[in-house]
Amino acid sequence: MLVDLQLDARPDQALTRARELSEAGAAGLFTFEGPHDVFLPLAAVAGQVDADLMTNVAIAMPRSPMHLAHTAWDLQLMTGGRFRLGLGSQIRPHVEKRYGARWSPPAARMREIVSAVRAILTSWQHGTRLDFRGEHTTHTLMPPTFVPGPNPYGPPPILLGALGPLMTRTAAEVADGLLVMPFHSHRHFRERTLPAVAEGLSAAGRSVADFDVFPQAILAMGRTDEELTTARNGVRALLAFYGSTPSYRPVLDVEGWGELQPELNRLSKTGDVAAMIGLVDDTMLATLAVTGTPEECAAEIRRRFGDVPGVADRVCCYFPGHDPAADQVSDLVAALR
Repeated sequence: MLVDLQLDARPDQALTRARELSEAGAAGLFTFEGPHDVFLPLAAVAGQVDADLMTNVAIAMPRSPMHLAHTAWDLQLMTGGRFRLGLGSQIRPHVEKRYGARWSPPAARMREIVSAVRAILTSWQHGTRLDFRGEHTTHTLMPPTFVPGPNPYGPPPILLGALGPLMTRTAAEVADGLLVMPFHSHRHFRERTLPAVAEGLSAAGRSVADFDVFPQAILAMGRTDEELTTARNGVRALLAFYGSTPSYRPVLDVEGWGELQPELNRLSKTGDVAAMIGLVDDTMLATLAVTGTPEECAAEIRRRFGDVPGVADRVCCYFPGHDPAADQVSDLVAALR
């Protein structure tokens, strides 16, 4: 099982961090839409490390499919064909109030965005006329001046991040792969995610061979009691944040904890982070995250994903709120391999 690790550095520090993670054995590196641009750190390290690079995820609704296509095309060139474009929708308050963009039903909108980006990439690759007409975006003008020409490595794969069944089915119908939202449990993955993938593939007349599933795991990893306490506290804070989001309640419902979501949401609006973290008990931590030594984390990741055919070729891991030592990351990668 190969491991993708989060490249969580500032763009000006990304190369140093990318080399550290690559030396620890990471097969791939991914960025997320956080305090820095999601693409710039990847551009900073492209061609400088051997790892695959991926956005996980770039928020798509506020961006033009043309912008996404150009950036993905160039990163595919810069990485020598080792780039994957991971897209996500975000929730309505962020789309409208943080990005200042227009909201619309997310699954339908993401279907259109993925299809539009693919239409643009296909036009460039094969020299065909660009003629995409959707409800939210139209792309019918592509003068030769703006055509980058065929990519020697082919168009980059387009992956879609999803949690709920509708978005998961959409990913299986139109994308090249699924980025499983990291806020999930073993049970939710088996009972909700995988059936939705099967439904989407069937609806599109596709097979498992046509589609990649990238599980993600939130890790609280360490070897000493002090390291584990710090790591678990950081992860509890993230789980409390995720759990406060109404659209993420189905994960809690599957485990019988659905009634916590409104309370977490209420506390988030008052800013009582300590109370939110206090609601994430040890059972929730062990169910929604992966915790322990590197070897224990590797064993739990294998338990969750290792026996699913066509799924667990690689897993995305990240460490919110803590930064495990490089040798521990190396031990995790070695154990998963």
